[in-house]
Amino acid sequence: MRFSLIKHISWYLVFVMFLTGIVPRVEAGISPSEAIAAVGFDRGSDIQTIRKFIEMKMVRERLAKLGFTADEVQSRLGQLSDERIHQLAQRLDDLKVGADDGLGIIIALLVIAILIVILIQLTGRKIIITK
Repeated sequence: MRFSLIKHISWYLVFVMFLTGIVPRVEAGISPSEAIAAVGFDRGSDIQTIRKFIEMKMVRERLAKLGFTADEVQSRLGQLSDERIHQLAQRLDDLKVGADDGLGIIIALLVIAILIVILIQLTGRKIIITK
């Protein structure tokens, strides 16, 4: 009877893990209303946000590698409509410049290793490595 119960619980956990694995990740946010969209955009502050982003060293170097000079970037920025500039300024906040240096991954691996050592100590097992 006990093994039957454990077997049923195991299959239930496998099924639940499968369901949680296939469910798509959803991100929620506030959607703007039409009244807000009808209000004019502040072109000056949006251009200032974009210029601050362009002045970053990594972005400037990447644009130079692509063959764009600062004057070309400014002229193309001046050709954009107010709506496009506003969209670009809003999306710049979501971008992450540069890559992760791997510190988070190293910390996560260390935490996992510590948890495994603690688990082995608590169960009273010993690991013997031989040649």
